[in-house]
Amino acid sequence: AVTRSEKGSVIVRGDETVVIKATAIKELVDTTGAGDLYAAGFLHGYTQGRDLQTCGDLGSLAAGLVIQQIGPRPRQNLRREAEQAGLTIPDVQTS
Repeated sequence: AVTRSEKGSVIVRGDETVVIKATAIKELVDTTGAGDLYAAGFLHGYTQGRDLQTCGDLGSLAAGLVIQQIGPRPRQNLRREAEQAGLTIPDVQTS
């Protein structure tokens, strides 16, 4: 995945290319943590077997939330925000 700021991101796997729109935001406050949160959202979806579109959407959502505040840790509950955006996140099973 390559992030492109307000242009979203592009994900390439083999012959498949998926273009992800950036999450709409109210105000850009601080970009600290945006890349890390994108990666976290994407990788969570990926490790849960989600399709690339959903992985990218999760990454975009997480990054979009964190850039609207000061600091690299989102204050919102990411699971709740994802569900409100129509992105279901399965419960992670631990052994």
